[in-house]
Amino acid sequence: MKSNSNTKQFDKMTKTPVKKLINTLAVPTIISMMVTIIYNLADTYFVSKISVAASGATGIVFSLMGLIQAFSFMFGHGAGSCASRKLGAKDNDSASAYCSTGFFLGLAFGVLIMALGLIFLTPFIRALGSTETILPYAKAYGMYILIAAPAMSTSFVMNNVLRFEGRANLAMVGLTTGAVLNIALDPILIFVLNTGIAGAGIATAVSQYISMIILLSMYLRGKTQCKIKLRFVTLKPRFVWEIISTGAPSLARQGLNAIATMIMNIQAAPFGDECIAAMSVSAKCMMFIFSVCLGIGQGFQPVCSFNYGAKLYGRVREALTYTWKMCTGVTAILSAIMFALAPQVVALFRTEAAVVQIGTEATRFACVALCFLPTVMMANMAFQSIGRTGPAFFLACAQNGLFFIPFVLILPHFIGVVGIECSQPLGYILSAMIALPYIINFKKELKLKATD
Repeated sequence: MKSNSNTKQFDKMTKTPVKKLINTLAVPTIISMMVTIIYNLADTYFVSKISVAASGATGIVFSLMGLIQAFSFMFGHGAGSCASRKLGAKDNDSASAYCSTGFFLGLAFGVLIMALGLIFLTPFIRALGSTETILPYAKAYGMYILIAAPAMSTSFVMNNVLRFEGRANLAMVGLTTGAVLNIALDPILIFVLNTGIAGAGIATAVSQYISMIILLSMYLRGKTQCKIKLRFVTLKPRFVWEIISTGAPSLARQGLNAIATMIMNIQAAPFGDECIAAMSVSAKCMMFIFSVCLGIGQGFQPVCSFNYGAKLYGRVREALTYTWKMCTGVTAILSAIMFALAPQVVALFRTEAAVVQIGTEATRFACVALCFLPTVMMANMAFQSIGRTGPAFFLACAQNGLFFIPFVLILPHFIGVVGIECSQPLGYILSAMIALPYIINFKKELKLKATD
């Protein structure tokens, strides 16, 4: 029975028309991302009703969550990409070894960052860019995010392996259940039980552990091709290194994003809590568009890695072309809508004139540049999915490491707040110029391999 299920899944991933397959895998992923972003927006909305300083705290703790996600994505994308290529080559035991090892590496990391973060909570929060007025709120919120770290890290691993298997529906169930619960708990804990910003943190921690339990149950009940069992875990340096090196672009991308956000908060601090709050609100607004684009791209990743492992290079090329065009078109439409509605959207969170003005300007700068994002994202995802760590790592570093961080450190000294607002958008545009030749050459390579 299990063999028939595996064969059916293999046929689905290698024989279903590419456009239909990507759409099928992208829809549940987009739904998951949308529910997650709605949770993030709801979290920001409810917390913003407390005070400007509390609203700024969400931006500070967002950097902390970004750091946790960075390592979690490294283990998740590394294990998922390796497992998917092994499934494409019909080597299910090796796929389970990558999955199980990635899971326990993620768990160990989550426990470690929780322990260190709780011990050094105050200096840690200050290092993330908190001002003295924001610090009490950021500590109260961040403490529970740290407690949730083991659940967050293991959930990211399990979710990504499910996606790379081509079982996005199962991944969606685990993520959306936790996110919906979080949205429901936020107002109850914050306002009804009067727990303040700590209630938002408690809601996040509870929902993350429930998501983890739901996702883990899918593996333990045999709903997946990959298994999570101790007997599949291997700590051989070469094996662990393959997971880490394959996932390293995700660590670089997410880690640099968290560092860039931290630096941006530090650079924004001299302009007041309103500036930090405005940039935090703008970032959450732009996450909506980014998440749709990312969801479409995540529908592409398992198709790319699975079919590359099965040596079906023509399908990989077709998938890359289709997803690239679709992501660019959808992003352009959503960016145009957000550009027009930016003042109204920002004002939903805070109505202070300075917050609305800065948030609107930052959002509109980003909307113009987001149309370039799919080029960077598709190049990065394609190379990571097939295990080409070098170009994937470089492209993952380009946007934040080469451009955003230097710009946000330099430009505010010359053009003030505008320098903070336009730093990341400039990073999108310039990194796309670097990524474009990579995509073109990779498509040529796939075309040659498909004709051999």
